[in-house]
Amino acid sequence: MSTLELLKSLAIIIVFAKVFGLLARKLRAPQVAGEIIAGLLIGPSVFNWVQDGDVISGLAEIGVIILMFNAGLETNLKQLKKTGLKATLIACGGVFAPLVLGTLLYMCFYGFAPYGTNEFYEGLFIGTIMTATSVSITVQALRELGKIQGFVGTTIVSAAIIDDVIGILVLTFVVGMKDPTQNLGKVALQTAFFFVFALGVGYVIYLIFRKLDERYRHTRRIPIAGLALCFALAYIAEEYFGVADITGAYVAGIILCSIDDSEYIARKMDINSYMLFGPVFFASIGLQTDLSEINLGILWFSVAFVLVAMVGKIIGCGGIAKLLGFTGEDSLKIGVGMMTRGEVALIVAQKGLQVGMVSPAYFTSVILLIITSSIVTPILLKILYSKHGEADYLDMKKPVKPARR
Repeated sequence: MSTLELLKSLAIIIVFAKVFGLLARKLRAPQVAGEIIAGLLIGPSVFNWVQDGDVISGLAEIGVIILMFNAGLETNLKQLKKTGLKATLIACGGVFAPLVLGTLLYMCFYGFAPYGTNEFYEGLFIGTIMTATSVSITVQALRELGKIQGFVGTTIVSAAIIDDVIGILVLTFVVGMKDPTQNLGKVALQTAFFFVFALGVGYVIYLIFRKLDERYRHTRRIPIAGLALCFALAYIAEEYFGVADITGAYVAGIILCSIDDSEYIARKMDINSYMLFGPVFFASIGLQTDLSEINLGILWFSVAFVLVAMVGKIIGCGGIAKLLGFTGEDSLKIGVGMMTRGEVALIVAQKGLQVGMVSPAYFTSVILLIITSSIVTPILLKILYSKHGEADYLDMKKPVKPARR
């Protein structure tokens, strides 16, 4: 792609992505859905104004790395410690149930395949896409209902954060399994080594950044150094440990999330993401989606995919919450609150496309899931809270059922 062609393509992507993103927000749909639709329209599927070449793909990859870095920066470690084991167990249930159900769904449609075959990995990756949770829509709904500070609301937010961490680990593990030169033991060992490395080196880096932050508070050199750390860990993760580059970027954000200027770094990163790299990434999803491959079978699969993905979170998260002592009504609220999907699901799907584990046709299923879950979740939460108020939990560490009257 020539420089002039690139400039034209970027101008078209940015204008269309922002216009359709704003339209989506006006319609109370996720803004990213509008940006994806923009990519569909300007790509080969409709008008064919923009081609997805190496340069666009490279910019999209930078975009996804910055998105994951931001996700790490916005992680609240204190909140994770506050909710502790309960939120972790709920998150584990919210990953395990959709992973299993998604894999089974794919195999029910396309046949059961033995371990080690491409079909098996494709099914496993469909389940992996379902594990992601995007709690931003839920947070807004809970805030409007005045329930964000309640124990159920806090549990949902914390479980969603932990869910993303576990989901990234699952993604790393599943992508590693696809490499024929590796086995499960080697993949697990490489992943473990990376996190040991990240824990040791990350603590040293955290201390260095804390000192820099004290000396150069709110100066641009802090975000610049943070961005360099993000790219460095993304490179090290994939090059030396065989771990997905987005995992390294996410870990970089986790390392810096506790310094005083973490929000300042996130704001500066968000400018880059909002202005250029985010629109390019989400539009590239549309550019890579081939509507000519969509048939009646894919459409039926997409409907089943949406239903299984949402029900899977209710079963996994709500079921564990019930076992942990939450009331049936509050367990259902937790399960419903964890249903929403967003950027992380797209990031996982895009990574699967990059390594050849999923067909572009299945982006239709992911986009439909994001739109449907984002619309349905706030409505269901409002209905549940209007019918059943939140129970009184006397101890934030141990929920107690209200006494019978």
